[in-house]
Amino acid sequence: MKATEVIADLRRRFPHEPEYLQAVEEVLTSIEDVYNEHPEMERYNLVERLCIPDRIFSFRVSWVDDKGKVHNNMGYRVQHNNAIGPYKGGIRFHSSVNLSILKFLAFEQTFKNSLTTLAMGGAKGGSDFSPRGKSDMEVMRFCQAFVEELWRHIGPDTDVPAGDIGVGGREVGYMYGMYKKMAREFTGTFTGKGLEFGGSLIRPEATGYGNVYFLLEMLKTRGIDLKGKKVAISGSGNVATYTAKKLLELGAKVVSMSDSDGTVHIPDGLTDEQLDYIFKLKNFYRGRIREFAEEYGCEYYEGEHPWLRVKCDIAMPSATQNEIDGDDAEALVANGCIAVSEGANMPSTPDAIKVFQKARLLYAPGKAANAGGVSVSGLEMAQNSQKLNWTAEEVDEKLRGIMKDIHAQCVKYGTEPDGYINYVKGANVAGFMKVANAMMAQGIL
Repeated sequence: MKATEVIADLRRRFPHEPEYLQAVEEVLTSIEDVYNEHPEMERYNLVERLCIPDRIFSFRVSWVDDKGKVHNNMGYRVQHNNAIGPYKGGIRFHSSVNLSILKFLAFEQTFKNSLTTLAMGGAKGGSDFSPRGKSDMEVMRFCQAFVEELWRHIGPDTDVPAGDIGVGGREVGYMYGMYKKMAREFTGTFTGKGLEFGGSLIRPEATGYGNVYFLLEMLKTRGIDLKGKKVAISGSGNVATYTAKKLLELGAKVVSMSDSDGTVHIPDGLTDEQLDYIFKLKNFYRGRIREFAEEYGCEYYEGEHPWLRVKCDIAMPSATQNEIDGDDAEALVANGCIAVSEGANMPSTPDAIKVFQKARLLYAPGKAANAGGVSVSGLEMAQNSQKLNWTAEEVDEKLRGIMKDIHAQCVKYGTEPDGYINYVKGANVAGFMKVANAMMAQGIL
């Protein structure tokens, strides 16, 4: 397999899907050598089969706002691969959602889920509907209309959706309620549910906590202590806030948070009180991060990410894809950053990754570092199947173990001759090999 030839063919076939093509190129270039050591895979054209989703559903979602006006959005579900388990992946509600973004996310999800060692395939879904500025009733009506079409394509052993950007506990609850009514069953078909109806403890915290646990494993490889380190975080949703919470527990200093409007800089470090304010601001009042800056007299950089202006020891991008470009990466390196651990999916551009790796930074791609969320989703599925509830301590212990195992797989497949750990290659090869072997064993499907 020549990665350049496969990528060129995919560019010809899907010319208007840049995010998808970017994700595919990153994986194929890093697994090329390993793939070519297995000629049996090439005989069955395994790499192309793995790049193209099993199926894609697209549909119109019509809903009525509080004034009686009818709106129409697009809905999607990309079922990418189920070689190692039922399709599993979040649902995203955001105005930027399109097929390219969902295909990239489903592709990444396949390898991320493989790394967890749990029996989950890869999928992703969503809509260009944005909950921002909508009333609870409008969000409910949209979620119900969305699931009215989707429900027939999902199920506890078929496809298990979860939350993502724009989809939290409220949205999952509305969708699960409609699914339950349409399917006439009470099963673990959605994860991220409320604790009262099948959800798991630690699920909201899982992606952020898991990212910190992975970061700790990376720092251990160089004997670095997290305590006292300045950490820049982007975002202010669940991933960012729970990343910050765990960092504060461990003695680190969180020096930035952000949203799509701008960034706040807290040079002396975020306090527990301030973090609580941000959590309430974003989750209960649907406010903007500039309101935090006004409340506490912090510097606010309108329309900017943290990376150019905020000096830090560690960067933890937790907002969205491609938020760190080459210039941002150069600035982080110049300002003394020693580690980057991704809480978002593909937040660093290819140019940024090259800068990090050239500088020999500890750099963890999202498919490894942010796998904590889907890991606890898998644990929620297990609890639902057994009709059991585990304690927070049990779930957290299992999460720590999973993130430690993911790190070990990255080290195994990504350690270079000079000792540098290429976490991108390690994560891609480890995730790929499990899925590829399962596909080979099951024949051409």
